[in-house]
Amino acid sequence: MTRVILSGGRIIDPAAAHDAPGDLVIEGGRIAFVGPPAEPRPGDETVDCAGRLVLPGFVDLHVHLREPPLPGGERDPSLPETIATGAAAAVAGGFTTVCAMPNTDPPIDDPDHIRHYLARGREVGLARVMPVGTMTRGRRGREVADLAAMLAAGAVAFSDDGSDVADGAVFEAVLREVARLGAVAICHAEDANLAAGGVVNDGPLATALGLPGIPAEAEIRAVRRACRAAARAGCRLHVAHVSTAGAVAAVREAKAAGAAVTAEATPHHLALTDDALRSRGACFRVNPPLRSAGDMAAVLEGVRDGTIDCLATDHAPHSVAAKARGLADAPPGMIGLESALPVYVRTLVDTGILAWPDLVARMTLGPARALALDAGTLAEGAPPDVTVVDPEAEWTIDPEAFASRARNCPFARWRARGKVVLTFVGGRAAYRA
Repeated sequence: MTRVILSGGRIIDPAAAHDAPGDLVIEGGRIAFVGPPAEPRPGDETVDCAGRLVLPGFVDLHVHLREPPLPGGERDPSLPETIATGAAAAVAGGFTTVCAMPNTDPPIDDPDHIRHYLARGREVGLARVMPVGTMTRGRRGREVADLAAMLAAGAVAFSDDGSDVADGAVFEAVLREVARLGAVAICHAEDANLAAGGVVNDGPLATALGLPGIPAEAEIRAVRRACRAAARAGCRLHVAHVSTAGAVAAVREAKAAGAAVTAEATPHHLALTDDALRSRGACFRVNPPLRSAGDMAAVLEGVRDGTIDCLATDHAPHSVAAKARGLADAPPGMIGLESALPVYVRTLVDTGILAWPDLVARMTLGPARALALDAGTLAEGAPPDVTVVDPEAEWTIDPEAFASRARNCPFARWRARGKVVLTFVGGRAAYRA
């Protein structure tokens, strides 16, 4: 295998508290060297990274790839995304590992489904696709799924994402089994009774639009319930897509009490408020909904102070036809894999909320630690998953140019700064700008 030298870039590896110019060498299927300029050898491939950031491959704990976990499912032309197109979008956005949520049709709720997703991901050969198994059979919230068998097959965590497990006894049983297995539960925190029928954030805009609202309390109550239940069970808990000030406070309190809780925020909840819905554009409908300016400020503060230790896209593809149904009837969700980095730069780096090393930590080290993944570091001997970024490159976000099959991006036509120029997965260039 050709030795690759990424030469002269600013190497940032939060896992090693490393931030310095130098060379990174990939050899023998591993990161072989990080440090001063490496002596080239005949046959080396040298990539000039001057003026660029050399980073651990980004890790996204929360994507929806839509492909059913069945042989041949990827050939359905109506799918808004497949493992192949989603993995291509991932590497274009600098993501080398993505965790695929199980709310497919049928859901990923048995070991054969887990094995299928892993095999398809390897066959595609782009980003590493790591499947999340359901908490309950059929994702119906009534009976604990065979978590042990799915974990043995390769599931990286368990979630009924898209809905919460409303039955308290079933939820507690799930968490006890997750704790017994030493695994992680990913909680879609939403009280279904409070959120039922809601379309947008409950507030003045919902009233003005004449649409039913989803109150912040639906998320806050569910986050508090999940944190308390996880503490009782001794279970590691990850809270998905935090969107409200109250939920940030609940996670902060749980962490202060010593609970094994991590949490994520999405690009859209950091950059957009429910004011974006004044146009009634269905592209801005998402679950949890875009919230108030006060909620957004609290989520940004949670990212800044480390309460929210992970950034995740909640990449949720939908067809053009589905989003054309109008705000009240279109399915919720936004794509984000190919636009996440510049949105984070604009909302977090350019505003001084995070420096580059802190942003990289939230996109690599934090997610890898949350699910105990072998990823998120440039340490010598680590898998050679590397993302190279031009931090000053200016460009316009254009969903029509995306590798994703979907186009429901809320950041279309944004002027952006910071672009992925090269993504290595397993030491192989999976994407070149």
